[in-house]
Amino acid sequence: MQHLYAMPGHLIRRAHQISGALFAEELDGFDLTSVQFGALYAIRAHPGVDATRLSSLIAFDRSTLGGVIERLEAKGWIRRDPAPGDRRAKRLHLTAEGEKLLRDVEEPVRRVQERLLAPLPPGDRATFLRLLAQLTQLHAGTPGMDDCPE
Repeated sequence: MQHLYAMPGHLIRRAHQISGALFAEELDGFDLTSVQFGALYAIRAHPGVDATRLSSLIAFDRSTLGGVIERLEAKGWIRRDPAPGDRRAKRLHLTAEGEKLLRDVEEPVRRVQERLLAPLPPGDRATFLRLLAQLTQLHAGTPGMDDCPE
């Protein structure tokens, strides 16, 4: 088992599980997933973004993102407006409720990040983040990840 426990893929999967558990704990009661948070955050940063660009911004599969967008709209956190010149294309915008939600979850999301890195010595945290960013950037051309911005 030690071989499995030393595999990068296994360790990354476990870190993802830990991150997800911390997110769920800190944001209990908000009815918000980490993917939904990422989508809302990106829509706030890029008002009027379309779903294809949003999927690239948050590195999430375009076909699965459609369901996420539908749930965000049903919760009243975003609205879809027709694009100028192409009524079939939809532009995404936060609603006032979506803006309020992002303000309300700012502190819990910050705590998730702190708790995730807390077990590492302070001097190792920046190194860990730098290496993780480097790893994702270097894999940007991996099949299935062509449009991911990392």
